[in-house]
Amino acid sequence: MKGFRTVGSAQRFLSSLSRISPHFRPPRHRMTATDHRTELSARFQVWNQVTEQTRTA
Repeated sequence: MKGFRTVGSAQRFLSSLSRISPHFRPPRHRMTATDHRTELSARFQVWNQVTEQTRTA
């Protein structure tokens, strides 16, 4: 619980993280290094678009 003041705040963080983290973890064992870098680049572009829209809203 490092950095969290309550168990509830840690649970809220982990709950939201569990929904987001698979987006940044493609199946590396089935990809070449070049494909992995390309896929991560595309996923980060999507993430930046999504977070930019929520920041301005």
